[in-house]
Amino acid sequence: MEVFLLWHVRHARYPDGTADHFGDDGELVWDEEDGDDVKVLGVYSTEQRARERIERARKTPGFAEEPDCFHISRYAVDEDRWEEGFITIVH
Repeated sequence: MEVFLLWHVRHARYPDGTADHFGDDGELVWDEEDGDDVKVLGVYSTEQRARERIERARKTPGFAEEPDCFHISRYAVDEDRWEEGFITIVH
């Protein structure tokens, strides 16, 4: 079974007011270390339901300011994703 995760990115702004939204390949880009704010809006049973949620979200404060910065990820249920451990690097 697959589900569809819906993400939104509020991009951090450079001092001149610009932001990087999309890479050269046209795909949405983000970097949380640079201050981009990534949110999961929901998990949906179909891609269509996720797209319907995008349309509703585009009418609300915050999301309306970056109406094209949504991303849908397809995930299989009951599969391990991160199988290795991790370390924390303190700056």
